[in-house]
Amino acid sequence: MKNTPFTAIHIALGAKMAEFAGYNMPISYSGINEEHHCVRNNAGVFDVSHMGEFILKGDKALDLIQRVTSNDASKLTEGKAQYSCFPNKEGGIVDDLIVYCLEPNKSYMLVVNASNIEKDWNWVSSFNTEGVEMHNISDKTALLAIQGPNAVKYMQELTDMDITNLKYYTFVKGTFAGVENVIVSATGYTGAGGIEIYFEDIQDNAEKIWNEIFRVGTPNGMKPIGLAARDTLRLEKGFCLYGNDINDTTSPLEAGLGWITKFTKDFTAKDILEAQKAAGITRKLVGFEMIDKGIPRHDYKIVDANNNEIGIVTSGTQGPSLGKAIGMGYVAKEFSNEGSEIFIAVRDKALKATVVKMPFL
Repeated sequence: MKNTPFTAIHIALGAKMAEFAGYNMPISYSGINEEHHCVRNNAGVFDVSHMGEFILKGDKALDLIQRVTSNDASKLTEGKAQYSCFPNKEGGIVDDLIVYCLEPNKSYMLVVNASNIEKDWNWVSSFNTEGVEMHNISDKTALLAIQGPNAVKYMQELTDMDITNLKYYTFVKGTFAGVENVIVSATGYTGAGGIEIYFEDIQDNAEKIWNEIFRVGTPNGMKPIGLAARDTLRLEKGFCLYGNDINDTTSPLEAGLGWITKFTKDFTAKDILEAQKAAGITRKLVGFEMIDKGIPRHDYKIVDANNNEIGIVTSGTQGPSLGKAIGMGYVAKEFSNEGSEIFIAVRDKALKATVVKMPFL
């Protein structure tokens, strides 16, 4: 297992550790519910240094990104970021990612999922026929997500950059907590507001930045947060998790990601996805709330009133902010309308649920 620059700190703080995407990661500290509410109502810090970062440089960098991603990266200006995905040749999803524009037409950072770093690197490289300069900086880049409605207010003290007015999916680069060349972005995966900070020279800077963040944050009730609460927070906001809600067999149109699928440019599997759009999808990713008591879990079957299989659960939990069990899953299109009655097969029971509009919160 790999460690992040903060692994020793997590262990010293008594975090419950477990393997995730090949890394020894903190799953929880004081408990999922407490950590969830801390972020939703105040502020918390996630170590997400296991994520992957690629730098693409050169005159053909944008062209390469345009060919391998579904969204239109030509719209990006310096300091802007964009959610996108890599379609595979069958119209499924290699991975979802965020594209950061460091210098228009010249330099970009792609942030990919930890479990897909090698897969994504090989995928993008296979399309690099024009000599784009590519650097995998994942192992030398640390990433902390400081999330919650009060996160930016607390962190503004640590930088001269104006992060208080940082708009969603934008970023700035400068000095943070005394460390230079830090990227501070606002692309949060919790729906609670906040920032993410990327920095290199991790041996020299990781502990320094962590200590400064908590010097400011601890008196205000900010706490370190594990990946378990990150999952409940993202699910309440209806954000997809790769490997659960999207994968190589799900198309962006089925997953409700038509908004990042731009047919105004050429990209992998464009023709397949255009045909799918014209014909209409046969299944759709929906959100649902449990009516009967029970927690939906990944890969539970979804059935109709006559126990006919109509889909599958991709994510599910007890929503701490909602006080009810919620889930996401793919269902046959005729069951995808808001208010549709569906049933979750839990062992030998079929528990009633209702399709609802996302986000849940």
